[in-house]
Amino acid sequence: MKTGLNLIIALFILVQLQAQQKTVSGVVTDTNGSPLPSATILQIGTANGTTSDFDGKYSIAVKTGDVLIFSYLGYLSKQVTVANANTINVSLEQDQSLDEVVVTVLGVEREKKKIKTSISTIKAENLTQASNPNVVNSLAGKVTGLKIKTKNNGINQSTRIVLRGNRSLSGTNEALIVIDGKISSAKKLANLPSKNISSTNVIKGAGGSALYGSQGANGVIIVTTINGAKKNAEIPKFVQKNKALQQKFLNESYTKIHENKFNLATIDPLSTFSIDVDKAGYSNVRRMINNGQFIPSNAVKIEEMINYFDYNYPQPTGKHPFSINTEVVKTPWNKDTQLVKIGLQGKVYENKNLPAANLTFLIDVSGSMGNQNKLPLLKEAFKLLVNQLRDKDNVAIVVYAGAAGVVLKPTSGKHKDKIIEALDNLNAGGSTAGGQGIELAYKLAEKNFTKKGNNRVILATDGDFNVGASSNEAMEAMIVKKRETGVFLSVLGFGYGNYKDDKLEILADKGNGNHAYIDTMQEARRVFETEFGGTLFTIAKDVKIQVEFNPNQVQAYRLIGYENRLLEDEDFVNDAIDAGELGAGHTVTALYEIVPVGIESDYVKDAIDLKYTNNQTVNNTYEDELFTVKFRYKQPDQDKSIEMVHVQKNETSKATKDMNFASAVALFGMQLRESQFYNDTNINDVIALAEKGRGDDKSGYRAEFIRLISTFK
Repeated sequence: MKTGLNLIIALFILVQLQAQQKTVSGVVTDTNGSPLPSATILQIGTANGTTSDFDGKYSIAVKTGDVLIFSYLGYLSKQVTVANANTINVSLEQDQSLDEVVVTVLGVEREKKKIKTSISTIKAENLTQASNPNVVNSLAGKVTGLKIKTKNNGINQSTRIVLRGNRSLSGTNEALIVIDGKISSAKKLANLPSKNISSTNVIKGAGGSALYGSQGANGVIIVTTINGAKKNAEIPKFVQKNKALQQKFLNESYTKIHENKFNLATIDPLSTFSIDVDKAGYSNVRRMINNGQFIPSNAVKIEEMINYFDYNYPQPTGKHPFSINTEVVKTPWNKDTQLVKIGLQGKVYENKNLPAANLTFLIDVSGSMGNQNKLPLLKEAFKLLVNQLRDKDNVAIVVYAGAAGVVLKPTSGKHKDKIIEALDNLNAGGSTAGGQGIELAYKLAEKNFTKKGNNRVILATDGDFNVGASSNEAMEAMIVKKRETGVFLSVLGFGYGNYKDDKLEILADKGNGNHAYIDTMQEARRVFETEFGGTLFTIAKDVKIQVEFNPNQVQAYRLIGYENRLLEDEDFVNDAIDAGELGAGHTVTALYEIVPVGIESDYVKDAIDLKYTNNQTVNNTYEDELFTVKFRYKQPDQDKSIEMVHVQKNETSKATKDMNFASAVALFGMQLRESQFYNDTNINDVIALAEKGRGDDKSGYRAEFIRLISTFK
């Protein structure tokens, strides 16, 4: 009897031990041992999941006996049962069965017969039932594992669609709804007349993640309407060949970029532009590459790609808040030209020494923000910032959907739990009155203005404003007026499919702030933890650069990137002209490609003979100088600019690691844009150049870039 009791107790303890949660970690690689960053790791039957970091490393809380599925775009998924070991390293094989890849609005669509998952196709006539006119309810009984939950009836009816069971206590397990290539909702699907539907595909298993990333992990219902089918009839046939057609079907918007050309130094020796510390361009392009999406040429902002990375510039030692650094080398992609790098390094301050912050979080909670990579990611990202607040900092929260409102009055950083609770209570729904939200946020920030402090509105949105003042012109006029209050604006972009980069870029540029794009918690940590001071504290505003090239040494030059930051030469000394801001610890890097005097180049066109001006006359006094750089900036609370001057001698040097890496990023951007200047180089040339510039790379961002571009081989 005693023995039997002991056996029962032992078995009970064993069961309890097996049921205990533990942390499993490991590395996800390909068959060659190369790490796979941003691979998806999901616990089957739950919403518990994570992604791998730059080095393919991951960790996840699970129990013995749980089953994990590892997936990565272009690779076969693998399922692993958790045993006693706490380390699970997984090697994924490339999907050789991939027959055709068709770029769609939101991601990669594989040919249905090649997807290693469960796909159910429901014919349109089977959705038309007199007893069940609701399309969503018509799906019931036609797809295994599909559960439809409807609350109430009539006007306030709400519908949830769940594939593969009730997988989460939090209720964040709904299937992704895609109508005519755009992410939609169960409510819109329920209101869609069945007679207007051409086809419906229900995707379960890992295929949802393969097609639509993490937001498709709970399954995807893809609906094509009759009008949508007609509109998209020719996309698969021409999408690989016609980039204009591809861009037409994107619902994202970007400012048009006209690539800078070579200018003759004898006619136009001055190059003037505003600095740009925005980094949204790189993280946005990275998102598109990782998702297998088409990359619009206007989304490729080379200066933002270059400035995403840190460079080893010395800290300022004088009275100015930044140091100036220049470097001249032979151009890696053209033997007949030289490459110039101009770098600024902002002064670094300890976070504890930064002035008190008066922050107003302005958060978009409209219906378009409901996806997992929007409001849910946004809330977790902002918590990283909240956890760094000091007692002297204050935070208020304004939200907007169909209207705007205050959900948290100014609250000390001492009460982090109260701020986090306010974030947790946010839910998405309704239209997007962005203009009204901006008005209210600035009003609140002005009311609580802190002299000598950091007064800032932090806007988080996908930029899809559609109520009230919403056009780019209206937004610009509003922000230009609001910046006179002394309140700065930071803009954080989230999500994709309907991302409005052009609008957010205007808001940040005109609002004396910066623009970042957050696609993962990894990027959120970079913005809110690694770069906390620079994100929130401006050390110089209206920073302008003017470079004068010496015609004795330079035939022609072109600025690489910064197309949307160009200024008129006379704007340089005009303090009324707005320009970019530099945050604490931020770096700014600009590249020029120049054609030296005496070199024959197809890029150098003969100068037009002028009747009244002799464009051949140059001053021979400065033959040993290549160019002069002038900088103008204002202190954050001042309106009069200060000028700095830096002279570069006519000499080249061996490229530093920083120069090699910056030029690799620029070359990759030129290739993505199909620039006329990349000189028939290829991805292997970019990789070789980036490897030479990898350096110490303590944060791993350069290694991530190399792995990212390797997917283009």
